[in-house]
Amino acid sequence: MSENRQPRPRGSRTLGSVREHDTGHDTGHDTGHVTGQDVGEDRRYEAVSSRDARFDGAFFFAVETTGIYCRPSCPAVTPKRKNVTFFPTAAAAQGHGFRACRRCRPDAVPGSAEWNVRADVVGRAMRMIGDGVVDREGVPGLAGRLGYSARQVQRLLTAELGAGPVALARAQRAHTARLLLQTTGLPVTEIAFACGCASVRQFNDTIRRIYARTPTELRTESGTGAGPRTALAAGVPLRLAHRGPYAAREVFDLLAAEALPGVEEVLGDPGARTYRRTLRLPYGTGLVSVDERSAGPWLEARIHLTDLRDLTTAVQRLRRLLDLDADPYAVAEHLGADPGTAPVLAELVAARPGVRSPGAADPEEFALRTVAGPDEAARLVLAHGTPLDTACGTLTHLFPEPAALTAHPEAGPLAAALTSGAVRLDPGADRDEAERALRAVPGVTAAQAALIRMRALGDPDVDPEGAARSERWRPWRSYAHRYLELSLGAVRPGRTGTMTP
Repeated sequence: MSENRQPRPRGSRTLGSVREHDTGHDTGHDTGHVTGQDVGEDRRYEAVSSRDARFDGAFFFAVETTGIYCRPSCPAVTPKRKNVTFFPTAAAAQGHGFRACRRCRPDAVPGSAEWNVRADVVGRAMRMIGDGVVDREGVPGLAGRLGYSARQVQRLLTAELGAGPVALARAQRAHTARLLLQTTGLPVTEIAFACGCASVRQFNDTIRRIYARTPTELRTESGTGAGPRTALAAGVPLRLAHRGPYAAREVFDLLAAEALPGVEEVLGDPGARTYRRTLRLPYGTGLVSVDERSAGPWLEARIHLTDLRDLTTAVQRLRRLLDLDADPYAVAEHLGADPGTAPVLAELVAARPGVRSPGAADPEEFALRTVAGPDEAARLVLAHGTPLDTACGTLTHLFPEPAALTAHPEAGPLAAALTSGAVRLDPGADRDEAERALRAVPGVTAAQAALIRMRALGDPDVDPEGAARSERWRPWRSYAHRYLELSLGAVRPGRTGTMTP
């Protein structure tokens, strides 16, 4: 595979024209989104032949004659159909002995938007694996959070994704290892344990199996690093990939409007802003920064951590906050066909390609801020937040833990529910159950519960206003809400991303 494959013009072809069947999963509505399971093999091969980047992350293909696997948009020459095998996940391809392509780096694709949409066990499991639950708690911990046995979880994931939870977590660890090897000067031993490997030997074997190189070779090879190697003190530089157009200005406008003093800040002029914030993570603390301006289909970021074991979790939380795994093509295809709203939604979609529905870097923090309000949240940071050991500009604190706010008159009942586990807002939480639990908390309104579900749980199908007209926008109601919010100029400084009825 030595020749370049130039992308062929797609014309007006839409995702729907290559979709074989899509049930919309638990929504009962057609999502317009193409997944690895939904597209027939001939149509997947069509996407590979046309180097269609819209399918990157939705499925992977492997070439029997070379022993490598790639993303659909790989620039190498198209292999013969008879030599191609398709896999729903990178872990499944790795499990069949295929190595990651050096040219297209399939481990760096955006995550599948399917996991944001799906509310079933597999979708919830994938969101938790992405957050590092298997690395921290093992498969029994994942299964316990899902309410299933470890054997049931293994069977469900293997049947649908071609890989079990351990293999899926291993693929994620390998990607983290490559990032650290190629962007930092850390010793291999430190990287091995930071990635969750039990020993350096296990780390070496994993890298050889997935990349067909030793860690040293992976570190020294040219042309594949995300940037120059840096000292840990300078942070880990990253390129956070996204799919399709990305309306960065609208996302950064919202981040600037909601920025909580001491915890968040947005610096610079529109078009060249940097968002920075503190993070409370499982093993320590973090400070992250993301740039609005980008030279490609990614956002430039830098992450400073007190414990490198938190890197995977920090990256996933940034991705959820910025909605980087969304499928803007599916959203535009569905909402762009809306026959009539005032203002006309189809016109709004056409005028603003790539609008995202931002999530939350810390779900519990977002929920408490929503209930307390922006002014009170700022006071809570000063009174109950955890001061950083060393302030970084205006970033001085971590947002208070729920246990520190149980006596607060407005946020206290929700803080108590979060502390006791009566309300769960982790990435794998059952969204319906979480919303019901939120509504049962004194002082939490139905609109607040819906907003928390949309932002803190990253649900793409929520209308915080509960308007009857929104039924036809399923399963992308969160995006429709965002488009209408932008059209009315409803986001103002200090607000928390909700539109006034």
